[in-house]
Amino acid sequence: MSELLLELFSEEIPARMQARAGEDLKRLVVDGLKAQGLETAKAQAFATPRRLTLVVEDVPAKSPGVSEERKGPRVGAPAQAIAGFVKSAGLSSIEEATVVKDEKKGDFYAVRIEKAGRPAGEIIAEVVPEVMVKFPWPKSMRFNRALDSKSAELRSDKGAELRWVRPLHSIVCQLDGKAVPFEIAGLKAGAITRGHRFHGNEDITVEGFVDYATKLKAHKVLLLASERVEMIREQAEAQAKAHKLELVADEALLAENAGLTEWPTVLTGSFDEAFLQVPAECLMLSMKQHQKCFSLRHPKTGKLANKFLAVSNLIAKDAGKQIVSGNEKVIAARLSDARFFWEQDLKRPLDEMRLALKDITFHEKLGSQWDRVERVAELAHQIAGAVDAVPEDARRAAQLSKADLVSGMVGEFPELQGLMGRYYAQTAGTKPEIARAVELHYKPKGPSDTVPKVEDGDAVAVAVALADKLDTLVGFWAIGEKPTGSGDPYQLRRAALGVIRIVLENDLRVRLAHHMRRALSLNPIVPSPLVGEGQGGGDRRAFAASSQREAMTAGTPPTPNPSPQGGGERAAVAEDLLSFFADRLKVHLREKGARHDLIDAVFALGGQDDLALIVKRVEALAEFLTTDDGANLLAGVKRASNILSIEEKKDKTSHAGTPDGALLVAPEEKGLAAAIAKVKFDTQAAINVENFAGAMRALSELRAPVDAFFEKVTVNAEDAKLRENRLKLLSEIRAATLGVADFSKIAG
Repeated sequence: MSELLLELFSEEIPARMQARAGEDLKRLVVDGLKAQGLETAKAQAFATPRRLTLVVEDVPAKSPGVSEERKGPRVGAPAQAIAGFVKSAGLSSIEEATVVKDEKKGDFYAVRIEKAGRPAGEIIAEVVPEVMVKFPWPKSMRFNRALDSKSAELRSDKGAELRWVRPLHSIVCQLDGKAVPFEIAGLKAGAITRGHRFHGNEDITVEGFVDYATKLKAHKVLLLASERVEMIREQAEAQAKAHKLELVADEALLAENAGLTEWPTVLTGSFDEAFLQVPAECLMLSMKQHQKCFSLRHPKTGKLANKFLAVSNLIAKDAGKQIVSGNEKVIAARLSDARFFWEQDLKRPLDEMRLALKDITFHEKLGSQWDRVERVAELAHQIAGAVDAVPEDARRAAQLSKADLVSGMVGEFPELQGLMGRYYAQTAGTKPEIARAVELHYKPKGPSDTVPKVEDGDAVAVAVALADKLDTLVGFWAIGEKPTGSGDPYQLRRAALGVIRIVLENDLRVRLAHHMRRALSLNPIVPSPLVGEGQGGGDRRAFAASSQREAMTAGTPPTPNPSPQGGGERAAVAEDLLSFFADRLKVHLREKGARHDLIDAVFALGGQDDLALIVKRVEALAEFLTTDDGANLLAGVKRASNILSIEEKKDKTSHAGTPDGALLVAPEEKGLAAAIAKVKFDTQAAINVENFAGAMRALSELRAPVDAFFEKVTVNAEDAKLRENRLKLLSEIRAATLGVADFSKIAG
């Protein structure tokens, strides 16, 4: 077994592309070798700013031989068919083939073709150029290196030029320390690479991966990205400590700088303290985006310091003074821009900024950003009571929530939306709860992000966040822009998961269906309460009256927005969206370890739109089913449901109904009937006070009577009336458990 070493040396590869390119190189080469019969062991890919490297272990010396029997034409077939078979099989004449006897279909020619294995080097010399000309760079460029004729054949439809992310300079390709000869675009594969651009810029002859990695390090190239990351981290923390400051951790920036350097050196610079009057986040983001610099802060106060850390790709003779000076000049200019945006934005109150939202289209079918904000404000006002927020504060926070989108700072740094709105609101003397809501209403932005908490004093933010996400979901659902298996351009799955997390992590009692209907009534494409003529007018008028009453109760005038959609369509939208929430909730709970079938069993009851209660039901049901009573009752209920299903299908009628007490003959059926009546009352009483554990305990009382019934009583009695009555008793078992969950949906 041999080791394959491949290096593709070029001009600087963008940092964001390096990791993906390394994985693509590994996948494509390994798959290409495998397709040619070379099964390999471990493969590792590496990327630096100027090279992609691959090392593959345990490469076989040659591919295995292949023995193939090929069937030919019938004996006596036309000469043209026979000639074609002779040529394709590599025979000199048909006499070299074997005649196979077949009494049914007639005799035919056949030949066994033995193909010897090919040397690994020969296969590698074919696979690597093919991978290179088809490499999936997100962006690539042409450069003046014409493909040789053999390489051109690989992509004759794309033109005879090699495309690469940046100009390619050399190729190292070795098998077991020996060069694998091939040529592409005038580049001959060999054993020579180069070190660091400034500290090792000379030819290096390598022999195998260990020698390659060792010599690169000696020439100031760290091959492992993780080593470069740790080198930057250690130097940055040391520099911060030397200035009695603390490094602002940023893993993404660490990785990016590791992708920009082959031998990183961290240097400390400073900027004018006057810039610290600008919000720290603005300064930090400006230094990060424009100069890839790290920020420092005072460890005791947590406030930003007027120093930064720059990462250089060279060891300067003047200890980096020129590099630091250059960075300080650029950063001063960038921070001046940030200060200008901040000062200009402060001249415009948020209320003035939000007027500009009228000229910004949110979606052509859903109106402007202003329209959307007004809808969110009304919805937040309605939701506020359910989250213990002041309704007028929630309305005001929603009205200001998107105003900073037109600010200069957010125009320059979109990542600061919400945060800048909070700063502008605070500067204007807005209530702290409202200002924080402007920032936090976007949360959670992803699965790892935090959610605003009522217990932390952010009830207003919770109300606005829920309203914002529900308006988005309802609007796009209403215009048919739902997520598909291939895409979710409006991030509706994230919005739904955000609603779920906010509700569950705050243990909120929010009726989703009610607020969805309210959001739909505010939506511009949904018919107003005043519209209801034409087809389906009765349904529309009925829904319109309901919406009108809701609006009057809330003290909010209905908005007339004619649309071809009616109450039926609106109800269908809400129902479909609620189903989507059920799917998202299943995903969320499954990630937490819950069983999806239990969620199905609870949702099957219908009208389940209180997420917190659904989860409590699921948790109580899961705990109940781990007990002997729960497991045995589940088996009994399923048995009853199966018998009912079979008999109802046979009789073509439902056996639901109250059993006749006079026809209860056996003690076991009398006992079961009495137990069912008690359990129905007890479970409903427990559910009414949301004591789901108590409902499960009440349900467990059915276990013994159900077991006794099936052990002693024959359901399909010869007496038709007795049989009918016992089937009704089985139906009552099913009905008693339906108050808690649909046991037929539960696996097991």
